[in-house]
Amino acid sequence: MPYRTLASLPAAIRNHLPAHAQRIYRSAFNNAWHEYADRRNRETLAHKVAWAAVKKRYVKYRGEWISRARRP
Repeated sequence: MPYRTLASLPAAIRNHLPAHAQRIYRSAFNNAWHEYADRRNRETLAHKVAWAAVKKRYVKYRGEWISRARRP
C-alpha cells in the first residue's frame, strides 16, 4: 500500500516528522514497497527502509526531529 500523499502517511509520521522528512519517508517506503513485492514481510521491510532513509538526514534531538545539518 504505497502512500500517494503526505496526508496518507501514518499519524505518527505526520505528527512528528518535518515535511521534508515526511517526503523522504514516503519516497523510500514507496520504492521499497515495489522493490520487495515478492516478499511476505514487504510492509515491515518498507517501513524499516523508510526510517533508515530519514535517519540519514534527520536526528531526534530533545524530542524533535531536526536536520543533521542543523544539529548543535
